[in-house]
Amino acid sequence: MILGIPSAARQSTAITLPSCSAAILAAVRLLLVEDSQRLQRSLGLGLRKLGYALDVAGDGEEGLQLAESHAYDVVILDLMLPGRDGLGVLRKLREDGVDSHVLILTARDTLDDRVRGLQAGADDFLVKPFAFVELVARVQALVRRRHGQKNPRLVVGALEIDTAARTVLRQGAPLALTPREYALLEYLATRRGQVVTRDEIEEHLYEGRVELNSNAVDSAVCSLRRRLDPPGAPSFIETRRGAGYVLREPPS
Repeated sequence: MILGIPSAARQSTAITLPSCSAAILAAVRLLLVEDSQRLQRSLGLGLRKLGYALDVAGDGEEGLQLAESHAYDVVILDLMLPGRDGLGVLRKLREDGVDSHVLILTARDTLDDRVRGLQAGADDFLVKPFAFVELVARVQALVRRRHGQKNPRLVVGALEIDTAARTVLRQGAPLALTPREYALLEYLATRRGQVVTRDEIEEHLYEGRVELNSNAVDSAVCSLRRRLDPPGAPSFIETRRGAGYVLREPPS
């Protein structure tokens, strides 16, 4: 076990990802603020293999800087950090108006810790040691809450996207998507009917501190279209020239 991560859970994350010259696309952008290098490695490996875009900070000051510089869906924040502790980071984020959901990791399961964390603006707690599958489930729940989704299923016309199982059906038949393709689809689906710009896709879906090819987003959208659209049928993804992309039910 790796701080409560059983071998079975580690095996379940052993997904072979397609090559990507810039970074891994993910439906959710996460920040892990944790000083344990062992946890950084194990959680980083598991979360990235599931397709999440993940940035990692090893202390409170670095975590605060990253969290205030990028629009993360969920910040996974350890309480015991060198420099500025987790509660200090959380209070500062809320004071500065950062609305990312925060999942607190703590080795102390006391009422006082939970009350102080909730009062400082935490959204959920996970006590060490924990199972990796529970961490992923809590992250998924926070992402749904962030996008106003209680139901893990997203429906766009004939498409059904199960964000918990990370599966996609088209007219009831399963579609085989790579993690990269699924990631982009889920992000567009959470904002279905809205224009999503290329800059938003780059900011939200790619790991930070990487250089992207100029056509990385266009190539990803093209690849996803080939999977989603039946031959000769209108596309689920509409291009708005000069604006971005919209996932919507194709016109009949």
